[in-house]
Amino acid sequence: MRYLVRTSYNGAGFNGFQYQMEGRTVQGEIEKILQRMHKVPVRIHPAGRTDSGVHAREQYFHFDTDLNIPEPKWQHALNSAMPGDIAIHEVRRISPDYHIRHHSEGKAYRYRIYQGDIRDPFEKGLKTYYPYPLDEDRMREAMQHFVGTHDFTSFSSAKSPIENKVRHIYRFDLIRTENGYDFLIIGSGFLYNMVRILVAYVLEVGQGRWEASRTPQIIEAKDRTLVPKTAPAEGLYLERVFLDEASRNQALEKYNLIH
Repeated sequence: MRYLVRTSYNGAGFNGFQYQMEGRTVQGEIEKILQRMHKVPVRIHPAGRTDSGVHAREQYFHFDTDLNIPEPKWQHALNSAMPGDIAIHEVRRISPDYHIRHHSEGKAYRYRIYQGDIRDPFEKGLKTYYPYPLDEDRMREAMQHFVGTHDFTSFSSAKSPIENKVRHIYRFDLIRTENGYDFLIIGSGFLYNMVRILVAYVLEVGQGRWEASRTPQIIEAKDRTLVPKTAPAEGLYLERVFLDEASRNQALEKYNLIH
């Protein structure tokens, strides 16, 4: 039987999602519990992998099992053994041929910064401190150039092994918060470090280091060296994973009504 699991986690205490030989990971913690239940190793398959320090408000993974446990009891069984920085929100049985990575229809990410005269120790690991003055109009102008289908070579890590760097961005918006900004980006998929590089670039536009009008040229150049900075991991959240096209469209419609 194959089960789909909806989870969230605070990434501050993890060396990323993916299992590693050394260091604490989200996958490692979950598989350790599943192995204890099954008495044999059980592999989980996530919708995507988050880096060290990156959080997830909504992440999905699936796994296969021969244990005959009712769906409602799976959630309790997993949560009772889960560490405090991981929560299981839903467990449901799915088709044996369903694969979350291949069948999902996009993701939403949120990047959070806060501003002020001094650092707030209670925001450490949860938001990125950015004390520099920012021009909101400049940032919004730059962000709109990314909406649509583009080759994001200039805004992805040079370490990315993926050759096809074309992705579609549905929304890229700036949300004013009490002490800073949230960047919300919804897309068909994202390259390694893509969101953090985009945010780093937009922040530099907000400081006046780049002209927003040059953004199309930088996209067209397909040159990673033009935008060398990457925003810190701690401000990044995997906000949503869209299981199908309908849920993605509903989220976009709801977001349009709010904003």
